[in-house]
Amino acid sequence: MGFDEMDVDTIWMDGEFVDWDEAQVHVLTHGLHYGSGVFEGARCYDTAEGPAIFRWEEHLERLFQSAKPYEMDIDYTKEELTEATKELIQRQDLESCYIRPVAFYGYNSLGVSPKDCPTRTAIAVWPWGAYLGEEALEEGIEVMISSWRKHASSQIPTNAKTTGLYVNSMLAGEEARRNGFAEAIVLNKEGNVAEGPGENIFLVRDGELHTPGLSESILDGITRDTVIEIAEDLGYTVHDNVSISRGELNTADELFFTGSAAEVTPIRKVDNVVIGDGSRGPVTEEIQQKFFEVVERETDEYDEWFEYV
Repeated sequence: MGFDEMDVDTIWMDGEFVDWDEAQVHVLTHGLHYGSGVFEGARCYDTAEGPAIFRWEEHLERLFQSAKPYEMDIDYTKEELTEATKELIQRQDLESCYIRPVAFYGYNSLGVSPKDCPTRTAIAVWPWGAYLGEEALEEGIEVMISSWRKHASSQIPTNAKTTGLYVNSMLAGEEARRNGFAEAIVLNKEGNVAEGPGENIFLVRDGELHTPGLSESILDGITRDTVIEIAEDLGYTVHDNVSISRGELNTADELFFTGSAAEVTPIRKVDNVVIGDGSRGPVTEEIQQKFFEVVERETDEYDEWFEYV
């Protein structure tokens, strides 16, 4: 669904609510030319107590932490961004939505150095269903190992959610879709499993969970952290600082992606190799069901993770 098909008409930009079509920047904006921006992606869920933003505090903290390596000063406090986001959701009369805050170097000069370029900040919200399709949550998806590698943290900060870095994700994802797959898995420079283009990955073996550590050039995903905590509370052993070889994917009992957009999505095939029995496995299903029970507030557990609108 394109934005023009969605019932949204307002964006918060630099302290003001503006018409969707008027939220514009100059063609010589620094962030457009050099990818010098940072962003977040969060979800607001429809609950019995009203719209609730999931782990908003953690998303905002990561936004500000992502800005640090680029010496980017966001001109608004976390409290101001929170109030703007909540009012934006109310103005759009949305019960559930995806939330995209972004901060970037704006228009002033076009040297590589952003010196004297202002920091622009915007927030958009819109309805967005299952990122990889509703059927993917139950049936799982088919993925391929991308020929593109994930950049190393020695080259560019991998734990900053930087706009320009997602060119790597776009290349990997589009390569997969051209070849008939729903998504990609990206290896790091050592050839070990890193993550998906916009997701972290978990492997299940003998009833225990394994996920690449931060040293494997991955983003420290908030949904990844959520799943680790939920899985451990369910009694599972989670190994969250491991290296996973490409070959281990093929022999896994289960695989699944996690992410704010992807939520908890099973993987049924990798490079046409069937994973487990080729469907959502029992461990994945239990964790997925608990995840949705939590985010839809069917339980009082983990209430500290929610910012109610």
